Amino acid sequence: NLQKKNDTDYQRNTISYLYLALSCIHVLISSIEFDTRTKSYNMTSRHSKRFVGLAIASLALSTQSITAFLSPTPSRTASTTSTTTLHVTGQQASSIGPAALLRDLKQKLPQIEWLAEGEAPASNKIDIPDHVAHVLAQPNAPKRIAENEERTARIRARAKQASEDAMALRGMLIGEEDEKAWWRTQRAIPDGGREVTKDDPLTVIVAGGGLAGLVVAAACHSKGMKVALFEQASSYAPYGGPIQIQSNALRALQQINPTIFEELVAAGTCTADRVSGLKIGYRKGNKLAGLYDAGDWLVRFDTIGPALEAGLPATVVVDRPVIQQILVKHGFPEGTVRIKSRIQSFEDLGKGKGVCVTLEDGTKAYADVLVGADGIWSQVRKTLHGLDEGAGGFAASGAAGGALDDAEARKLARDTVKIAAKADRRFSGFTCYAALAPHRASNIENVSYQILLGEKKYFVSTDGGGERQQWFALIREPAGGVDPEPTPEDPTPKLTRLRKEFACTGSGDDDGNVWDPFALELINASSEDDIKRRDLYDGAPLLTTLDPQRLVSPWAKGPVALCGDAAHPMMPNLGQGGCQATEDGYRLVEELAKAQHTRDVPWLLGGYSRVRVIRTAIIQGFAQLGSDLLVDFDLMMTIPLLGPFFLTMTQLSMPWILRFLYTASF
Repeated sequence: NLQKKNDTDYQRNTISYLYLALSCIHVLISSIEFDTRTKSYNMTSRHSKRFVGLAIASLALSTQSITAFLSPTPSRTASTTSTTTLHVTGQQASSIGPAALLRDLKQKLPQIEWLAEGEAPASNKIDIPDHVAHVLAQPNAPKRIAENEERTARIRARAKQASEDAMALRGMLIGEEDEKAWWRTQRAIPDGGREVTKDDPLTVIVAGGGLAGLVVAAACHSKGMKVALFEQASSYAPYGGPIQIQSNALRALQQINPTIFEELVAAGTCTADRVSGLKIGYRKGNKLAGLYDAGDWLVRFDTIGPALEAGLPATVVVDRPVIQQILVKHGFPEGTVRIKSRIQSFEDLGKGKGVCVTLEDGTKAYADVLVGADGIWSQVRKTLHGLDEGAGGFAASGAAGGALDDAEARKLARDTVKIAAKADRRFSGFTCYAALAPHRASNIENVSYQILLGEKKYFVSTDGGGERQQWFALIREPAGGVDPEPTPEDPTPKLTRLRKEFACTGSGDDDGNVWDPFALELINASSEDDIKRRDLYDGAPLLTTLDPQRLVSPWAKGPVALCGDAAHPMMPNLGQGGCQATEDGYRLVEELAKAQHTRDVPWLLGGYSRVRVIRTAIIQGFAQLGSDLLVDFDLMMTIPLLGPFFLTMTQLSMPWILRFLYTASF
C-alpha cells in the first residue's frame, strides 16, 4: 500500500523505520532456539554472541538497502524512449538517487578541458600492488600454478563428460524404481504425528534440482533422512557457466559431506591466488580528482586474506555440470532425483501428518517436509505465500534453464515481466548478457576477477578454469527487452550490440567512451549461440508483507520451507547467490535434524528462517547497493575530493565485507 502513494519520501522514510523495527525483532527472535528435549525456548550462546553484531549491521543497512527494494518511480528514474540503430526498442535508463543530481549538476557546470589532460599515474596499471602481494605471499596462501595444456584438457574434458552424464540421466529416478518410490504411498500417521527415530527418519521432498536443491538433498541424506528431489526440467541440462564456490560455501559443504568438499576442490580452479578488483572502462577523471586511463585499476583486493583469518578454504570455480555430478554421485543414493516433476501445489495435512504434494501431471507425493528450492519464480513460494495465479513460472535454474534456446528465451523475457508483478519480485534495472569464452585471457596469471566500470553499464569477467573466461555484460535498461532475430544482413545481433556497447576504437560507444580492449577480447572470443541474455530480478526476503506469521517465520509455514533464490534472490555482484543457498541447505537440515517428533518440524523450520533472514537480507542489500553504485563510478572520477574519498572508502571496506561473507558459522 505504501508503494501506491505518490510521496516517495514518505515511502522511503516509513518503510525504512519499519525495516529497522522488523530487523531488530528478527535479530531477537533468531537468537531463540527450541529445545526438543525440554520443550522450551532458550537463547543460544551461538546466537547471543552475534546479537549485537547483527543488530548493528541491520541498523547500518536499514536506511541504505530499503530504497533498493522499492519499485522504480518517476522521481527516481529518468529515461527516454528510443529505437537505437541496433533495432533494440526500449527506454535507456539513467542514474538514480543522489548520483542523478550530481550528474545533472556536473553537466550544467562549465567544462575545462585542460583539467582532463595529462598522464595517469603508472601505479594504476600495476595488477598486484604491495598490499595484495604481501597476503598472497603468506606461507598458508595458495600459490598460483600457471595455466598448462594438461590442466586445461582435464578441466574441459571433465565438464564435457559431466554434461553427457546429465543428459543421459545417469543416477536419475526412472522406470520400475520410480513406480515403487517411497513417496508414492501415504502413511497412516495418527493425529499429533509420529516419533522420529533412526529406523523411521524424517522424509523430505525437495523441489528444484539446481544447486540449492542438490545441497539440501545431500544434507538431508547426511543426517539419515529419506529424501526425494523433484526437478521440473525434461532433461537435466546444465545452464550457465562455472560457479564460484566461495570460502563460506565450501565450509558448509565440508560440514555436510567431506567427500563432496574434497571432490569439488580437486575438480575446481582456485581463484583466490590472484588479485580481484574494479577498473575504469575508459579514460576518466581530471587533475583535481585523479586521472585514469582505460583499464586502470580503481580498487584492488585479495579474497584469501579474510578466508585465512576465518580458517576457511580458498575459493574455487567449478563447472555447473561437474558440481551436479559430484553432488548426485556422492550426496545421496542413486534414484533420488526425478525429472519432469514440476510441483503444482501442496497441502499441509496438519497435526504432524506432513504434506501432500501434487505434481503437474497429477501425481501425488507424500513426505514429512517439503523444501522449495525451485528458484526465483518458485511455485512452492507462490502457494506458501498465497500469491496470485501466474506468480510461479518456468525457472531458468541450474537445471531447467539449459533447455532454453533463443526463441524460448525471447518469450521468457516478455513473460517474466508479468510473472514478476505477480510474484512480488523487483526488477534490478539491468539486463545481462553472459557467456563462457574458450579463451586464455591476456591477464590470466595475475587477475582472477575484475569489473570494468562505465556509465549505465559494466563488464564483469572471472576465470572459469581450463583457459576459459566467464563474462557478464550488465546494461541498465527496462525489463522485457529482446534482441532482434538473426538476418542475412546481421546474423549475430547480440554480438553486434555488444561490440558497439563496448567499442574500443574510433569514437567508442554511443556516449563517446572508448573502452578498454579487454571487454571485446572476451566478447569476440564467444559465439552468438553461447551468449545468453536475461533480465536480472531480485527481491526482499521480508519487506513485502506485514503478515504476522511471516514476520515470525519468514520462509516457512507448517512443514514447508523455502531456500536459495526462492527465499532471497540477489544481484550477482558478490557472487553469493549460490553460496547463500548452500548456507541455507546446511542450516535448514541442521535444524531439522533436531526433530524427535514430526510435530517439532514447523518450529524448527521457522527457526531456520529466523536465523538466516538477517544475514541474507544484509548480503542482498550489499549486492544491490553495489550494483547501483558501479554504474556511477565514472561520475565519481570527476568530482574533486569526493572521488578520491569514495575510492579510498571502497578500498578500505572490501576486506570487512569479505570478513562478513566469509564466516565459519551461519
